[in-house]
Amino acid sequence: MAKKLGRQTVMFDRRIGIFAHAAVGGKYEGCGPIGRHFDIISNDPYFGESTWEKAESRMEKLCFNTLMKKAGLSACDIDVMLAGDLLNQCSGSAYALRASGIPHLGLYGACSTMAEALAVGAMIIDGGSADTVCALTGSHFCSAERQFRLPLEYGGQRPPASQWTVTAAGGIVMSTAPSMVDITLATIGIIHDTGLTDANSMGAAMAPAAYNTVKAHLAETGRPIEYYDAVFTGDLGALGHDIFEKLFTEDEIHLGPRYIDCGMLIYDPAAQDVHSGGSGCGCCASVLAAHIVPAMEKGIWKRVLFAATGALHSPTAILQGESIPAICHAVSLEAAE
Repeated sequence: MAKKLGRQTVMFDRRIGIFAHAAVGGKYEGCGPIGRHFDIISNDPYFGESTWEKAESRMEKLCFNTLMKKAGLSACDIDVMLAGDLLNQCSGSAYALRASGIPHLGLYGACSTMAEALAVGAMIIDGGSADTVCALTGSHFCSAERQFRLPLEYGGQRPPASQWTVTAAGGIVMSTAPSMVDITLATIGIIHDTGLTDANSMGAAMAPAAYNTVKAHLAETGRPIEYYDAVFTGDLGALGHDIFEKLFTEDEIHLGPRYIDCGMLIYDPAAQDVHSGGSGCGCCASVLAAHIVPAMEKGIWKRVLFAATGALHSPTAILQGESIPAICHAVSLEAAE
């Protein structure tokens, strides 16, 4: 296949642009380093709802409506919706979009869902099955705590390696219409399991998966790391960031200041007690929509590798002594000529 570069990487023939982007966040996210770049910051963690799960759905619906307004589109203009979250059966995004009338593909890649959605959406467009595709993901700190750990009322202590699930949603419209940022390549991740069983140390579990995917991307494209002005992982946090960087250093590849982790960028560790950093579907999605793509549109970066990671475990599997399998999907973003 001419589109395949090696085993994992796909090159797109059609021009697939990021036509519009939107990000919605909570109060804590608004206080972070990129909070001013969000389209909407809500000071109400419930987003006007009565439960955390309903709040997550309302937040994602708000993000989608904002995205449509910015794009000048309506739901009927979207050929396919790719959406997911961290809740059971991706119920957060399903309830958010149940009245949209858009053909829907629910995706689950844990925190890697946005990169997965970009890759799948680009493939759908490149294959000629759609012209306009929407990718939408989100997460909520309180709903994730109940889903994966313990309800907030329990008051459990968080170890230093743990990460803070970001309360945010990010949305992207991909289209064949002219745009300032194009999706040119995607490297599909392979599940990697290091045998780690500590559910409070997601960064350590996911870093090797990120390393394997980025290494495969560079090998299959023949590109040196210097080809990219910035390389974003998400969401490894401080611990995973250091492991990822060390693995490349052992290969004599020095990432330098071009390497940034979304989980470390979204919060201020000196002022916000998030331990190792941020995580969740909404973390890299909102950083992409609020920070990365706008910076590329301003000419700050011309080439960015967006490599989002996810831990593919469940609370039940962990209680049964299972380890934590991880995944990373990488997408190449380039400023349009």
